[in-house]
Amino acid sequence: MSYGLSSLNGKSSIENTRGTRFSAVAGLLLVFMGILAGGAALRESVTIDEVSHIGAGVSYLQKFDLRLNEEHPPLPKVLAALPLVLRGTHADYSHISWTVSEKFFPAFLGQWVFGEWLLTKWNDPLTTLAWARLPMLFLTLALGWVLYIYARRLGGNWGGLLCLSIYASMPAFITFGPLVHTDIAVTLFSVLALWRFVEIWQNPSRKNTVLFALSLAGALLSKFTAGILFFAFVAFALSTRWRAVPGQPLGKLEARAWRRLRWRATLQGILWAAVAVYLFYFIFSLNQTSDVLYRLGHGAAAVPLRRLLMPPWLYLRGVLMVLITASRPTFILGHSYSHGVWFYFPVLFVLKSPLGFLGLLALAVALALALKLKGREKVNVPTIPAELAIHWRVLWVSLVVFTGFCLLSRLDLSIRHFSVPLALLILLLAGVPRMVERLRLSAPTAGRLVGAVAGVLALSCLFTAVRLYPYYFPYVNALSLGHPAYALVNDSNLDWNQSLPEVKRFADEHGLQRINLDEHGLNDPTVTVPQAEFWDCQRPTAADDGRWAVVSATMIMDDHNCVWLMQYSHQTLAGGSMYAVHLPEHIPPAGSPGGPPLPSAFREFAGAPFDIRSFFLDLNHHPEKLPHAMEVMQARFTSANKKETPPPAPSKAN
Repeated sequence: MSYGLSSLNGKSSIENTRGTRFSAVAGLLLVFMGILAGGAALRESVTIDEVSHIGAGVSYLQKFDLRLNEEHPPLPKVLAALPLVLRGTHADYSHISWTVSEKFFPAFLGQWVFGEWLLTKWNDPLTTLAWARLPMLFLTLALGWVLYIYARRLGGNWGGLLCLSIYASMPAFITFGPLVHTDIAVTLFSVLALWRFVEIWQNPSRKNTVLFALSLAGALLSKFTAGILFFAFVAFALSTRWRAVPGQPLGKLEARAWRRLRWRATLQGILWAAVAVYLFYFIFSLNQTSDVLYRLGHGAAAVPLRRLLMPPWLYLRGVLMVLITASRPTFILGHSYSHGVWFYFPVLFVLKSPLGFLGLLALAVALALALKLKGREKVNVPTIPAELAIHWRVLWVSLVVFTGFCLLSRLDLSIRHFSVPLALLILLLAGVPRMVERLRLSAPTAGRLVGAVAGVLALSCLFTAVRLYPYYFPYVNALSLGHPAYALVNDSNLDWNQSLPEVKRFADEHGLQRINLDEHGLNDPTVTVPQAEFWDCQRPTAADDGRWAVVSATMIMDDHNCVWLMQYSHQTLAGGSMYAVHLPEHIPPAGSPGGPPLPSAFREFAGAPFDIRSFFLDLNHHPEKLPHAMEVMQARFTSANKKETPPPAPSKAN
């Protein structure tokens, strides 16, 4: 695609008002994305969070009880569970993983066992997972269509196609789009809410208010971090005090009345969104016990009151859970940190974005600066139409706000948590074709050259997406400078336990009856890999001598300390998500050259003070231990914390 476009009768061909051909191409791009994302997802095993999300979603629809996975809002899980429930997916609600989960903290453990049994014991794992991911794939494609429509309004037909090309080929969206989690859903509804927020400020009508309310409710029902939207709304409103937007009165009193009218419509939309969230929680918690509100009483009047108060209680309890768990150890550029660091997402964004996308961002900045220095040339090709200037303001203000929260976050786990800023950045590229056209009209040769460069960069993104298929999880670009991805990034940026079919394929090809497996997951790997034996690469024994072992890339330097394995013969699996290592005939002792680390250098999965993977694996095999599992886990954490806390210094004798 090239942006050196011709003019006709004073109008640029970039403004093809019919846009039928462009919409057809957009449809093909979404089909392209659907094939890549859907095809990759069909080859992958269930990821960590999907175990709890799928089981929880099915229980919401079948039991109208939100006891499982309260730490995430229910909407994406309900959508994923719809085809499963319609197909008659079976769940045993007499199972101890359900009955023990009536209370909040036991449910935090029970959800994993319930989800594991629903996926692997009560139903066929492959078909259950595939049907659960189908609605998520549709949400991903819907987000692509929304970005195309909005980008086309901002930058014309070519702007729409450019943004959709970037989105449809972005490894982060291809990777996580079909998976049953919250980030794509909250991104879709956040973009819709921001756009509808603009519509209210342009025209505070009842229709715009209702559409804004529905979009905002969708975001709030998808992920608790959707609350960042409120900060974006306030930031935009404040910006209108410093610099007016088109249609805003210049007089102080008139501007105040103008803002007051729009704030009234916005607050009305927020109220309606809150009502929608309340009704959603009320309906899906109808059969959930309200005993947690026992302090309100047990009489005929108290019970209905408790039921009415359950929705806000459940929502606020979920928010509190997120706040409590919002700080986790992280790993970036070869270093481990006890909590999130401000530079995590900037580094991750640079490493996991296609070079073509980064090039287009740099080109957009350079074009904007060049055109500003040249002044406003007398051509009828504005970068952003005047009537959409307010939309442009909201988008970049929201980008600053969401990015700021990401920088401040102490939970640095994955590029998927940067999905909203990624989508907004893509939208802000919509003006590139018109900037190229403006340059071409004032400097034809330079304009044609820059247009060709922009086209090549966009096509390179599509090429990258095809080249990576079907292994998108561990993607890092050439700026990694040859360093393996496991030495640079962490967690689901590398592996989310989706590559177990590749382990099975490797074991079958090598005729292995047993294979050591150090996985990045909490579920039972033998469902997919019957030959798998649970293994900790930090604790090999003499029985492991000469055997094949497969280790998740996240276990090499992040969740475990097993870089010692990489000096032995190994093969890359799933594009670098996992590694198959042929262990030496005699593994050197711990701490010696070529051997595993000493216990003092051990690291544990998710920063826990003990191996929680074996803990959950035991619960999956012996769910009867669930009633006392929380006490056992708390005791282990307490014991580990006491060991890590140095004894007090002895007092000095008088």
